[in-house]
Amino acid sequence: MASITTEVLVIGSGAGGAVTAARLAESGHDVLVVEEGPWFDADEHEPFSLPEMVAKYRHRGAQVALGNPAVAFGEGRCVGGSTEVNSGLFHRLPDHLAEEWQRTYDIDDFDPATLARYATRVETELGVSTLPTAPPPSSAALERGATKLGWRNVEFARVFRYDEQGRGTKQTMSRTLLPKAVSAGARILPDCRVLRLRLHPGDGRALGARCERTHPDGGREILDVDADHVVVCAGAVQTPALLQRSGVRRNIGRGLKLHPTVKIAARFPHPVDHGDVPMHRVTEFAPHLTIGGSASRKGQIAMALAEATHDIDDALADWDNVAVYYAAIRSEGSGRVRAIPGLKAPLITYKLTDADMSRLARGLVHLGEVLLAAGATELYPSLVGGPVARRLDDIGQWWDRSTRSNSNLMTVHLTSTVRMGNDRALTGTDSYGQVWDHPHLHVNDASLLPDAPGVNPQAAIMTIASRNTEHLITSL
Repeated sequence: MASITTEVLVIGSGAGGAVTAARLAESGHDVLVVEEGPWFDADEHEPFSLPEMVAKYRHRGAQVALGNPAVAFGEGRCVGGSTEVNSGLFHRLPDHLAEEWQRTYDIDDFDPATLARYATRVETELGVSTLPTAPPPSSAALERGATKLGWRNVEFARVFRYDEQGRGTKQTMSRTLLPKAVSAGARILPDCRVLRLRLHPGDGRALGARCERTHPDGGREILDVDADHVVVCAGAVQTPALLQRSGVRRNIGRGLKLHPTVKIAARFPHPVDHGDVPMHRVTEFAPHLTIGGSASRKGQIAMALAEATHDIDDALADWDNVAVYYAAIRSEGSGRVRAIPGLKAPLITYKLTDADMSRLARGLVHLGEVLLAAGATELYPSLVGGPVARRLDDIGQWWDRSTRSNSNLMTVHLTSTVRMGNDRALTGTDSYGQVWDHPHLHVNDASLLPDAPGVNPQAAIMTIASRNTEHLITSL
């Protein structure tokens, strides 16, 4: 059995882990990052393609939170985590949510002004910006439809840098903060799954981790990592699962939150783009309901069409004119992540409320309205046997079809399984991610967010991770 020693062990290399590693390494600390997934060149796979999904997603992108209805989701599993595969939309945590979370969970140093300072640094490092050119047709459709209806809409900024020709490069963690961490002396160990944390039997403090490392030839070995501090940044599913496997269970894995999402495949009388995700969002009904666009490769279009009807041949043959859009809600429901002895993958469940189902039906109708206003000629909703809509009157039929048994739901944002704050009855860590009753053990990822924010959480994750790491540095 091999062993390695470090001052700080960071588990996971996504939005939270990359920030943690970069800040610590630049402050002169010895940092080792272990990542379960492989290390790919950022340009190795075409964005949103099937080969990318197979290579970079856990379980090839096929995961589900069980419930009635179930909610499908994807989870990045590679160096850089989900920042390598997501749309790169970057939206600061809304001030009203920061204030609400601060009051409810008694979080120190969580006022909007403090968070804005950390957010500004992250945005500067990554190059967050809007398009320097006109929006692509798929995004312009949302802007056009919302404007026609008199609805508020906005172009969200993204973690993209643009050249003189307007060509953008997504600033993933493998392109930005991880190289910065390595330049400052950090080590990154890919293909290394943490089996369990090593904790002191007396006072519960973190001592390191036991890992299983996979070598390029397929061989495996057990690796023990000795560390003075451990920071778990494996995401809202894998972080609580690891903590539970290691015997840490108090307020761990409960309270899972996500953005339940319905979709429509919209057919237009003209070609639309398929290489990117629309950056415009309809915010008329925010923060409880947001309308936007999804990845629309041919395979994703086929799946979206098939969710509505089996009669998809004509629309699929015309797939150049089809794009996929979504309506996502902030959910009243919640879920749970549970590590099951003997199983490698945790059990994930989520229970939507009746109010959630009503909001989703409303979101589907509003999404249909804006797409018809934008000039779509056919709408295929993510409902089993959902009627295809060609005019406004057709959309009304969706209300009755929007039942628990007919709804096909998905999400890409999972949070809140190890909440932070000073109220021990509600949280798994203190205000800065220190796990209760386990000295030197920290969490610094989406798990800490007390609720789903109603927008892409990457900005909030990185902002909070930067804040927490600065606090950790003062104690090292």
